[in-house]
Amino acid sequence: MPTPDTLRLALAQLNPTVGDVAGNLALARSARAEAAAAGADVIVFTELFLAGYPPEDLVLRPSFQDACRRATEDLAADTADGGPAVIVGTPWAEGGEVYNAVAVLDGGRVEAVRFKVDLPNYGVFDEKRVFAAGPLPGPVMVRGVRLGVPVCEDIWSPDVVECLSETGAEILVVPNGSPYRRTVYDERANVAAARIAESGLPLVYVNQVGGQDELVFDGASYVLNADHALAVALPAFETAVVLTEWLRTADGWRCADGPKAVRDDGERADYRACMLGLRDYVNKNGFPGVVLGLSGGIDSAICAALAVDALGPERVQCVMLPYRFTSCDSLDDAAACADALGVRYDSVPIGAVVEAFEAALAPLFAGMARGVAEENLQSRARGTLLMAISNKLGPMVVTTGNKSEMSVGYATLYGDMNGGFNPIKDLYKTEVYRLSALRNAWKPADAMGPGGVVIPERILTKAPTAELRENQTDQDSLPPYDVLDAVLERLVERERSVAEIVAEGFDEATVRRVERLLTLAEYKRRQAAPGVKVTKRNFGRDRRYPITNRFRDPA
Repeated sequence: MPTPDTLRLALAQLNPTVGDVAGNLALARSARAEAAAAGADVIVFTELFLAGYPPEDLVLRPSFQDACRRATEDLAADTADGGPAVIVGTPWAEGGEVYNAVAVLDGGRVEAVRFKVDLPNYGVFDEKRVFAAGPLPGPVMVRGVRLGVPVCEDIWSPDVVECLSETGAEILVVPNGSPYRRTVYDERANVAAARIAESGLPLVYVNQVGGQDELVFDGASYVLNADHALAVALPAFETAVVLTEWLRTADGWRCADGPKAVRDDGERADYRACMLGLRDYVNKNGFPGVVLGLSGGIDSAICAALAVDALGPERVQCVMLPYRFTSCDSLDDAAACADALGVRYDSVPIGAVVEAFEAALAPLFAGMARGVAEENLQSRARGTLLMAISNKLGPMVVTTGNKSEMSVGYATLYGDMNGGFNPIKDLYKTEVYRLSALRNAWKPADAMGPGGVVIPERILTKAPTAELRENQTDQDSLPPYDVLDAVLERLVERERSVAEIVAEGFDEATVRRVERLLTLAEYKRRQAAPGVKVTKRNFGRDRRYPITNRFRDPA
């Protein structure tokens, strides 16, 4: 067969679901048909596409491995039609081991399989737990072109790409399951640039889209030529099947300029990640919609906006749960927010419930001053009522605590922490304010909510309060949020010591108090609902501290 001078390579940036092997296969078939209609020679899918990523311990189940193998073989059989060859990620059991693999399908059969070499085992990744590492790979011949197919982490160090380059690869095609975090775009770009500089080869980066529990995959796939020029850029947080056109030149393969989507980044990307994470958690787990307590405060307001943007107003129910400490401003602000968002809005007073709790406990609490226990009864009454609405009517409860609160335990177990998912769990309070102001001025293109101001201005300007006692504000119990969040970011994201933070000019007593609260609240965080990861280190997958822990930074 003569060596081709052109190659039409389709990139499939899709949203698979973990465990839905039949559904993922159907997605692959639909995308392949679309690519075939566009004249593609090859279509590339993302890492572990047929299984969904990350499959975690599900991939150890033999029946799941078998289902993925059958799906791979069924997709291979489709390629007997003369349409595009397929490069697809799938688990592959062989020789008593399970591999994170890429299968090359053409001519009605599995032509080649390559295994991921560098298994990440840090942060959110735990691949060494479930996969065996493959040997250094050589390229695969696909439609007359030698393609190097390093898998995701394989390009984050030089060894795999060096081996592929030395063994004759002409183009690097990289299937990825790379989750979003707000620093990730620069990190990916730097890694890709390094591998291109070392190998002299163009690079195709194909990443999946969608939410999977705490993780959100942003897509943002692209093609870089060997001179580092950007040829094609796919949108972030959206699915797409895009055809790229390649020409063999005297200097090697070059991708012709194609679509270059403008990518949202910074706070806009954070908002879209939170929105997509909530949308997919609700939809992929089969909930008809969501319900949340709308207090008149900033956290519940932005969660309501995210829910409406993710699901549409008809699938969101907001409930005000007032007590005698609930201010008239809060009542008015919650109603105005619900009206702006166009959601169902109900009011369920909790006075009788709280008083019944207090009456039941009166013999045990006799002679004791009122305090936090009585305050938390209000929160727990609200949590119980929201869960009852969920049980009766079916919507999932959205919980609304931000990362500042989760960090220092300023939240009530079995109260405001009740719920199935938290879209702002990884956003500090100061970031919640910034994203709320952003949403009032901008609406994502794929948002299902209304444009314009959806969070009343007074919610953004009044002092935050839990309203569990008269004239309460958050700052009665916590440092100012700008100080608190700055200290927490250093303790959580950067693992700075108390001494290092104090050396930056922070008050030592404040830093030590925050560090103590952070440590003491670990047991609460273990019982918190999952939520979208947007920072470098979220609670749960990234930061895994022991609950029983007596270590404190020395004086």
